[in-house]
Amino acid sequence: MRHRKLLRSPRLRGSVDVDFAVELGDDDETLDFPWAAPEGGPRYFDLKGQPELLTSIEEAKSVPELGEFLRVINSPSSILETAKCDAWSTSDLNSEDEIFGLPIKFGSYVDLLFSRVEPRYSFERHEQIAKQLTQLLRRVPDIPATAEVLVRRCFYHEESNIREGLYITFYLFGFGDEIAQARQQWAVGLNLVQNAILQISKL
Repeated sequence: MRHRKLLRSPRLRGSVDVDFAVELGDDDETLDFPWAAPEGGPRYFDLKGQPELLTSIEEAKSVPELGEFLRVINSPSSILETAKCDAWSTSDLNSEDEIFGLPIKFGSYVDLLFSRVEPRYSFERHEQIAKQLTQLLRRVPDIPATAEVLVRRCFYHEESNIREGLYITFYLFGFGDEIAQARQQWAVGLNLVQNAILQISKL
């Protein structure tokens, strides 16, 4: 999936190869919160307020590493919470992936929101936390992984009103010769992201 970048940080080699971008164009992805798929499909669960609902999320059950990430990010120790997620493996690589020389990647995305209401409508707070996360990931040990931190528009449904704010989508990919190896590298990267978010939450 390709995204139109409105603002992009310089790309550096090292540790986790990570980009930060802002996507606020008319054609860019947005999120309605809370969300629900039609006809009884997947929907949003408030894991911050009801952590026991983690068992209702299929991705958390099928990919335990992702489930643990959701548990920690929705804990009281984090200033963020999660709204949506998915994980998958693929051999469909783009030109930027070829630098690793590995044929398989295991990836995920997680949509992140501020737990407090006020920062949800602040571009400065979203830009700040996205840049902090990017900087921390560039300091970790070198692994075959890439990450992308995207600031996007969110439409928050508040009782009878819809208010436009922001959210963050975080993509992460690990690479390997086979799915198990790519997933292992992805899991290492996911743990680094988790630790970075907890570190930022203490600031």
